Amino acid sequence: MKRYWKYVKPYLSAFILGPLFMIVEVIGEVILPKLMANIINVGAANHDVPYIVGMGGAMVATAFLMMAGGIGGAYFAAKAAISFASDLRSDVFGKVQKFSFANLDQFSTGSLVTRLTNDITQIQNVINMALRMMLRAPGMLIGALIMAIMMNAQLALVVLVVIPVLVVLILVVIKTAFPRFDYMQKKLDALNSTIQEVLTNVRVIKSFVRGSYEEERFGRANEELKKSSLDAFKVVILNMPIMMLLMNATTLGIVWFGGKQILAGTMPVGDLTAFTTYIVQILMSLMMLAMVLLQSSRALASIHRITEVLDTEIHLSDENCAFPEKTVDSGRVEFRDVCFRYYKENKEEVLSHISFQVESGQTLGIIGGTGSGKTTLVQMIPRLYDVDQGEVLVDGINVKAYSLKHLRDGVGMVLQKNVLFSGTIMENLMWGDTGASKEEVCEAAKAAQADSFVNSFGEGYLTELGQGGVNVSGGQKQRLCIARALLKKPRILILDDSTSAVDTATEAKIRESFGSTLKDTTKIIIAQRITSVMDADQILVLDEGQIVGKGSHEQLLKECGPYQEIYYSQMDQEVSAS
Repeated sequence: MKRYWKYVKPYLSAFILGPLFMIVEVIGEVILPKLMANIINVGAANHDVPYIVGMGGAMVATAFLMMAGGIGGAYFAAKAAISFASDLRSDVFGKVQKFSFANLDQFSTGSLVTRLTNDITQIQNVINMALRMMLRAPGMLIGALIMAIMMNAQLALVVLVVIPVLVVLILVVIKTAFPRFDYMQKKLDALNSTIQEVLTNVRVIKSFVRGSYEEERFGRANEELKKSSLDAFKVVILNMPIMMLLMNATTLGIVWFGGKQILAGTMPVGDLTAFTTYIVQILMSLMMLAMVLLQSSRALASIHRITEVLDTEIHLSDENCAFPEKTVDSGRVEFRDVCFRYYKENKEEVLSHISFQVESGQTLGIIGGTGSGKTTLVQMIPRLYDVDQGEVLVDGINVKAYSLKHLRDGVGMVLQKNVLFSGTIMENLMWGDTGASKEEVCEAAKAAQADSFVNSFGEGYLTELGQGGVNVSGGQKQRLCIARALLKKPRILILDDSTSAVDTATEAKIRESFGSTLKDTTKIIIAQRITSVMDADQILVLDEGQIVGKGSHEQLLKECGPYQEIYYSQMDQEVSAS
């Protein structure tokens, strides 16, 4: 738990003041029954009105002190718990932001969302409850027990018999509840993952008329969560009636034996009233402790899940960075005998003995069938993944020697899956350069052939985009993503099949603009269409993770069988289409 001290330390005063204020309320609760007993035993018995008024005033003053203590305790407990959770959530989110793609493969999106929201909220609620009950419940238990023993030690023996039974019950409940709460959180992960996937891909679901299937899938996940939740809360449901039964039985026992003592004249009536209140306080304090411990068992499951994220070893970091201040200057790229597997236990390599180099300012085209490793290859350059064997060099330096920030600042990527964010077109484009002027943004958009359609919108660059850019077409989205990358002015630009939704004429204009806007930038273009890469200085042909052809378009057309096959099949399709 030492790791969590850092979240307590800044708010230590609130963590201390919360329980201390609750002690004020406890003292009042312990005093009030005795004051009431005095009113009955002395004031009412002797018809002493001034005494009754005096005791009543003391009770009112005590009640106000209790109120102040309760409000203060609740405020500081809430402040401590909320602040703790806020800082913890920030750190967990920051850790997730540092995850490599390999790290992200370990957790589903739904699971990470659940951990950042539901799990941390569980921890927050338990801290809040614990700070309010930490001293209140034990204080009330001890205070009421002392007062009860002082008042009537013989009658207090009834309570001392019940307490061990309640303690055993609490321990059994906690032991049973913990694994059930852990299982319930995992089912909540699964439900959140299902919801996230359905909402993200709702257009595909509707186009394939698969709504009923997804409803059934959601229903199964929802049903599993319901069953696991009921299994967990059965323990809580069973716990409360049993404790109430024991509490009521104890109260009846006290009234029975106390009543006999009153009839025998060994106990005043007022003392029985106060004693009964103390017994209820003792049992209620045990119930409070039971609830805190029960909720703590659920929070422990959540803490375990949060710790999993915080303890995840980041696969990519600046730990062994040899040149932390080095930036990408020329953009020369070289692969030396690179091999890679996504899962280290797999024998089959995604990339096998890849070697090539691209000089600064040149254009490299990469072509190959689906699953040939094209996207994986370019992801090695900004270290989205690290190689298993060999080296990737930028400007003659191993990419691992750069800081991740400086390396990725020098690389612009337009990914295969184009992503835009909620906000205006201007805000999205300025991801490439937050300090860019409007003129620079417009120039980048013109180079990406996006300026004309953006200006056709009523609000122009201030047009609001829906989540993921749902209110623009696929081709428009691709051009906006290219403009965003161009605005970054990278030394290396990677386009991963980023013009697949753009017509050939527009694509040609985009490539033509690269000649002026990206004259000194190294350009790596992954494409399915040979026309997209045939003008490149060098073309790589990949097949099953290996380079099966390397050279210019003319060289490959003469010497590379797979390239010839792709070229002639595409040419035949164009002829047939025309």
